[in-house]
Amino acid sequence: MYLGIDLGTSELKALLLDQDHRIVGVARAPLTVELPRPLWSEQTPQQWWDALETVVQGLRQAHPAEWAAVRGIGLSGQMHGAVLLDAAGAVLRPAILWNDGRSTAQCEALARAVPGLGEISGNLAMPGFTAPKLLWVREQEPDVFARVARVLLPKDWLRLMLSGEAVSDLSDAAGTLWLDVGARDWSDALLAATGLTRAHMPRLVEGSDASAQLLPGLAARWGLGSRVVVAGGAGDNAASAVGMGLVEPGQGFVSLGTSGVVFVSTDRFLPNPAQALHAFCHALPGRWHQMSVMLSAASVVQWATRAFGFASEAALLEAAATATPRDRCPLFLPYLSGERSPHNHAEAQGVLFGLTHAHGPAGIAYAVAEGVCFGLRDGLDTLRLPAGMPLREMALVGGGARSAWWGQLLADILGVPLALYAGSETGGALGAARLAWLADGGRVSEVCALPPRTRRFEPAAADAGLHAARHVRFKALYQALRSQFG
Repeated sequence: MYLGIDLGTSELKALLLDQDHRIVGVARAPLTVELPRPLWSEQTPQQWWDALETVVQGLRQAHPAEWAAVRGIGLSGQMHGAVLLDAAGAVLRPAILWNDGRSTAQCEALARAVPGLGEISGNLAMPGFTAPKLLWVREQEPDVFARVARVLLPKDWLRLMLSGEAVSDLSDAAGTLWLDVGARDWSDALLAATGLTRAHMPRLVEGSDASAQLLPGLAARWGLGSRVVVAGGAGDNAASAVGMGLVEPGQGFVSLGTSGVVFVSTDRFLPNPAQALHAFCHALPGRWHQMSVMLSAASVVQWATRAFGFASEAALLEAAATATPRDRCPLFLPYLSGERSPHNHAEAQGVLFGLTHAHGPAGIAYAVAEGVCFGLRDGLDTLRLPAGMPLREMALVGGGARSAWWGQLLADILGVPLALYAGSETGGALGAARLAWLADGGRVSEVCALPPRTRRFEPAAADAGLHAARHVRFKALYQALRSQFG
């Protein structure tokens, strides 16, 4: 039996997995985000531990026999956060989260200090990453920075509490801007640019390796055996990929969540920072992944539902499916929160273009759903895949995947088959549990099996010309308006 822990931003989730791939139970505990100033986003690490104690109690009470049989623990979590510890291991300040935007100036300074940063780290310097946060602390809170003895990512602080060991896995560490992603090791040059050294960093392991053992006293208090392995674990997207068995080159997923993600596994490091593509280590040895991110995806449909008076998001998508003729529908730029891949344009804005008296709710709804698909297609086009490695069928995940019509439209526009898989809603928690299984001696071929497919969307050739023509206009519209965004 294996325990997967996924530390999200809004909740902590834990999952029990048996060796027949059966999910025995899931428990959740809510988390709150502190927004003390504009652009700031923080959480108190103690809140994470309290949430973990809550879900442990819930699983132990609901499944006592299975709980007592837990042999390994895996960790997944929100990436990029900065947990600052002093020499005694005490938390120095609230953790600065992935969606904190205070360090734009520090990103610019870091890019100037290390001209080759993108090729080393696989990423552009953005406020979401960890390194610029430490530059901000060094400049704005020098007394705190002077006391920093260790910097941990959020899930790795939980590991420290579980095991007493300061360790990170390579997939999560790849999101700090301190890792040489190709070499799978800390970069002394990137660390030095933020006034840090390897002594401030946790030890690195592969996500499927054993990183530590659960503290004996904690194991006894929780009713577990004396030797429970703690796996390296993974960042949230890499863990989700492991949970769906997407670990071989060419496998990947598309997420229609609040934001949109295109994730593809590769067998080598292939950075493309110029187009804001993320190139990270995967959670297994010898594997990497590429990831494009659009900042507003399903959240755009939520906004349009409110703005245009639809009864629900489902009602908006149902209306979109009836829009005719589609080649006369408006175009929609979905950049309500700016955009990351491929534009790296924080000031980009949403635009509804081409309205006439002939347009009603259905046409506007179609434009919104289509605009999200075009944004994801732009991200897909940034991927650097090795020659001869075609994209395989990709999994479709996220709340937007509940609409079969939207799933089909997305497959048509991406030109890639999309599939729904059982259990994909469990996200990183399932992947974390699988990594615990691997750390306990499981084989990748057995542990990282694809879940049962529940539906497949095959790209329809009949509408390829329509989508291609409208995508050309969509891209031209952004380029024409780019200089007009404030």
